[in-house]
Amino acid sequence: MAKAKPAVSIETYGIHTTWDAESKHLPKIKTFTTDVPAEIDIEFGFTVNIKKARGEKIRYCIYHPGITDEDGDELDPFDGELHVRTNDWDFYLGDTIWEPIANKIGKWRMTIELGGKVVAEKTFNLYAKDEAEFWKRRGY
Repeated sequence: MAKAKPAVSIETYGIHTTWDAESKHLPKIKTFTTDVPAEIDIEFGFTVNIKKARGEKIRYCIYHPGITDEDGDELDPFDGELHVRTNDWDFYLGDTIWEPIANKIGKWRMTIELGGKVVAEKTFNLYAKDEAEFWKRRGY
């Protein structure tokens, strides 16, 4: 009998509550969006549900928009691998903003691969918040 084909679906994407690596719970969605204001500690990303893939490996990757380290060298994309733990598994892929904000502006692409193929991806546009937007949200 042939093995069932894995099914992957994006459940949430956008701004989430803060992720706690110690918790079994994934961050909760606050706002569905791909446009994210560049604010310190804002959490953004997406959650996926993967069915029928227990024991297989996923590869995740976050492509940053040319962020540099203290020496001015561009950071490599953040990536890694995990095993799918159950036949109905939820996974969160996300990031947050840290100082300095200026080099975090731009497109952040996040991908999840299964079996060598991209099965889920989102690109987030991080934009600089300006004073005009601040006053616009307050009704002026």
